[in-house]
Amino acid sequence: MCRVKIHYLEMVKTQALATGFKLSDSVQSLDKPRPIFVDLGMTVTSVHSCTPSSHNPQRLLSGVCLASPSTGAAGMTDNIPLQPVRHKKRHDNKNRNGCCPWSRCCGMGDFRPRTVWLGHPEKREQRYPRNVINNQKYNFFTFLPGVLFNQFKYFFNLYFLLLACSQFVNELRLGALYTYWVPLGFVLIITIVREAVEEIRCYCRDKEVNSQIYSKLSTRGTVKVKSSGIQVGDLIIVEKNQRVPADMIFLRTSERNGSCFLRTDQLDGETDWKLRLPVACTQRLPTAADLLQIRSYVYAEEPNIDIHNFIGTFTREDGDPPVNESLSIENTLWASTVIASGTVVGVVIYTGKELRSVMNTSNPRHKVGLFDLEVNCLTKILFGALVVVSLVMVALQHFAGRWYLQIFRFLLLFSNIVPISLRVNLDMGKMVFSWMIRRDSKIPGTVVRASTIPEQLGRISYLLTDKTGTLTQNEMVFRRLHLGTVAYGMDSMDEVQSHVFSAYTQPSHDAPASRAPAATKVRKTISSRVHEAVKAIALVHCVTPVYEANGVTDQAEAEQHYEDTCRVYQAASPDEVSLVQWTESVGLTLVGRDHNSMQLRTPSGQILNFTILQIFPFTYESKRMGIIVRDESTGEISFYMKGADVVMAGIVQYNDWLEEECGNMAREGLRVLVVSKKSLTEEQYQDFEARYIQAKLSVHDRSLKVATVIESLEMEMELLCLTGVEDQLQADVRPTLEILRNAGIKVWMLTGDKLETATCTAKNAHLVTRNQDIHIFRSVTTRGEAHLELNAFRRKHDCALVISGDSLEVCLKFYEYEFMELACQCPAVVCCRCAPTQKAQIVRLLQERTGKLTCAVGDGGNDVSMIQEADCGVGVEGKEGKQASLAADFSVTQFKHLGRLLMVHGRNSYKRSAGLSQFVIHRSLCISTMQAVFSSVFYFASVPLYQGFLIIGYSTIYTMFPVFSLVLDKDVKSEVAMLYPELYKDLLKGRPLSFKTFLIWVLISIYQGSIIMYGALLLFESEFVHIVAISFTSLILTELLMVALTIQTWHWLMIVAELLSLACYIASLVFLHEFIDVYFIATLSFLWKVTVITLVSCLPLYILKYLRRRFSPPNYSKLTS
Repeated sequence: MCRVKIHYLEMVKTQALATGFKLSDSVQSLDKPRPIFVDLGMTVTSVHSCTPSSHNPQRLLSGVCLASPSTGAAGMTDNIPLQPVRHKKRHDNKNRNGCCPWSRCCGMGDFRPRTVWLGHPEKREQRYPRNVINNQKYNFFTFLPGVLFNQFKYFFNLYFLLLACSQFVNELRLGALYTYWVPLGFVLIITIVREAVEEIRCYCRDKEVNSQIYSKLSTRGTVKVKSSGIQVGDLIIVEKNQRVPADMIFLRTSERNGSCFLRTDQLDGETDWKLRLPVACTQRLPTAADLLQIRSYVYAEEPNIDIHNFIGTFTREDGDPPVNESLSIENTLWASTVIASGTVVGVVIYTGKELRSVMNTSNPRHKVGLFDLEVNCLTKILFGALVVVSLVMVALQHFAGRWYLQIFRFLLLFSNIVPISLRVNLDMGKMVFSWMIRRDSKIPGTVVRASTIPEQLGRISYLLTDKTGTLTQNEMVFRRLHLGTVAYGMDSMDEVQSHVFSAYTQPSHDAPASRAPAATKVRKTISSRVHEAVKAIALVHCVTPVYEANGVTDQAEAEQHYEDTCRVYQAASPDEVSLVQWTESVGLTLVGRDHNSMQLRTPSGQILNFTILQIFPFTYESKRMGIIVRDESTGEISFYMKGADVVMAGIVQYNDWLEEECGNMAREGLRVLVVSKKSLTEEQYQDFEARYIQAKLSVHDRSLKVATVIESLEMEMELLCLTGVEDQLQADVRPTLEILRNAGIKVWMLTGDKLETATCTAKNAHLVTRNQDIHIFRSVTTRGEAHLELNAFRRKHDCALVISGDSLEVCLKFYEYEFMELACQCPAVVCCRCAPTQKAQIVRLLQERTGKLTCAVGDGGNDVSMIQEADCGVGVEGKEGKQASLAADFSVTQFKHLGRLLMVHGRNSYKRSAGLSQFVIHRSLCISTMQAVFSSVFYFASVPLYQGFLIIGYSTIYTMFPVFSLVLDKDVKSEVAMLYPELYKDLLKGRPLSFKTFLIWVLISIYQGSIIMYGALLLFESEFVHIVAISFTSLILTELLMVALTIQTWHWLMIVAELLSLACYIASLVFLHEFIDVYFIATLSFLWKVTVITLVSCLPLYILKYLRRRFSPPNYSKLTS
């Protein structure tokens, strides 16, 4: 059975919900805006100006990960509030506020709050955008200009365009136009086709979404409407498993418990289901049609990007007395979510560009690989060489005549020095590498989302990883219950079970201390405390038991009789599920729950009914959650709370064991929660409820007022127990970390968990080896303390560093350079209590201070900023959802797959790309050298050696396939690369593509080009056409032999490519009579001359390669031999 996660925010009788969160700047700055009146159920026809708000419509979610406000207990000790990281520059040039930069024409110049009326169509005052989803970069008219502009805005593409256009000038023309336009057109066609395919796919996806049919309530009854036809004010009916078409306020549901579940994985990446509650006033109406008859309105805040918060109110004016309810996130149905239960009715408040999902859509930072930057650098050097050669040729003519025209002609003549095919070959190679990663059966489920940077995986120096869900399974197992004087582990849970059993099998279970007169006083006290602790754990949570048909019992019957075999627990956190499952194992079972009641079953089968009076959900700021319940059998009102020890220590009554035992449990790798209780009288609760409802109805500073009221209860609470759950390590984490360490990659663990737990996990995962010391950076708050602690750390050598987020912030504020210098020398670093912004900041500092490539690995929404900031982001699909996976460049299903992804695919991608790029450059330099020799021999004439199809065929059908087949080459088998990760270290220095290797290939190109050209000039007999035949045939054979010389491991496709290219050349000789003497190439003289030239150009290189492998073999050759 799969577990689905669901959370409650608040369940109160009035269903007036409070957010309890920090308001965004746009909400805090609302200053009584002039309302916009829009009728529900009618279309919007008129425009009226209103007060502009302070919200910035261009504020996009770029590199920002917003935390769920209701994550439940999962984050009690491991989650930190997510803050926006630096906003990155957009690359898509799309205006998110409207259809165009002049979006006022669309009625969307500003985002404003709005008041939407029910039943009053005459009060519409503003136009709103159409509810059309458009994710395309271009339209029909802008596609071709846009694609061409994006290509030619780069210098080298523009350079080749100018070269081609120059052939229209007679003084600069060197040959047929197609010799320049065909290669350029080939590159452009590939780009246009690729963009067109993406645009068509995007258009089809958008059309499918926009064409979905929904039911709309109107004065004419229920009518059908397309998603694109939905407007603000419409009352839309959404069925189960149907996508919500627009942002709506939840008015009614068909579910008898008065709530519905929502799947939000397509919006926020979280796999948990969310509980949504309708407006109480509209839910009580007899029929949905009555929504059009009442005089009511919804006040909604201005559109913004925050998908986890909402501020609004619902007012019914024709009631007696008038009804006024607050609205929060739990009353919303955001677009792109899916209804998971029942049929719902909602009123549309935002459409089109104002949808939360659309406003949160932005392209992530466009990552350019280090390899691409290095290739660009080499290309600039080649361009410089092109200019120098052209100037030298003109200088040797003594700048005679119209020398400036001669410079341009030589620039055109030697344009092959800068290979136009380099970019195409590399891009196609990246596609092959990405395909190989996806098809690797040993890392199933791996997804490549950024196919432009697979070479980055081969040069990672720092790997930064999250802990929970990445190194660990995020699958919690209950390990310990601590009561202060006694602790129960897994081997003593039967004692807990006996205490619970005795508490509910005695005649009066309300006074467990008086049930066993034969027992000692201590025994009675322990039994009572255990019973109270178990009951508290069974009540203070956000878990919902859901019953499913199992083939024998249908769903209704299972729910009625609380069938254990059909029950599945749904919660926002695996922590909470493990706690509730544990209470079930000791005898107290959660069997039922809705938004205002909860049922527990005792060991004797008795059902205990509790009324949920209030729920205070877990938030990243509060790090705790609470619940107020009334026991229906006794009328007793109890306030239960659980949370992290750092916040609960100041809430519970004084004790001398909490801090020590929390530390002990954390050192064992357990995640600790503190559980407490406070009994309330009826008068105390009524006073609190009145103040709480009043605070929730506030529009301004609601979160602050609500928090103040709740804190009035959180004083002098009784400490009941500590719970400890264990998050087990992922499979093969230890050997994977060892592989990475042996490969020369330094691993840093960045987590929001507490220091002791993070340190324990680091030791358990062997991130810190047994023979390494650990320096725990003590907490510092001032510059002086940081200075002293850094000096103490400086005196230690080869020791791992453990530091908290607060101390890290102080160090980076005052001693950024010194701290990073010391930290980079550590074999491992653990940052605990680390906020998402700090994770991204650490990645950025590593890049800036070291200049090395970084890889960030995570599985949760709080890892997105780190993943997007790193040079390579890897997302792990885990229990925290797919948000990190969707934002990453590469997605894996398990952490252990990272080893093969880097050691095998990263290494191969980088080495193959390096070899391919240098060979393409060699191919272009060879023919350019021959042209230079030819021109210098014939008095520096700017006459092309090869014309027409020869020059085009050389870089396409004659040599393209063998050269591109280098993407299949590999120096060692994948098993050897995994067995000897030390091979990865060689790549960190960038040796496969360096100025040294580039210079070697340049010298080889000059040598071979010179030998071929001078050999042809020396051996030809009578006609110039014989020079062309001899030199061109030798050039083709030399390239094919050089590919064979470069290959280290033969693949059958390489052999096919070699033979196919040779066959194509031989076959094409019949059609090249314009350039080559067909009768001459059939003579023995031609054959021996070509053979001699080819041997002289290639044989010395073969000999040098043999001698090098014989006397100075590379590391990989020692392993393969």
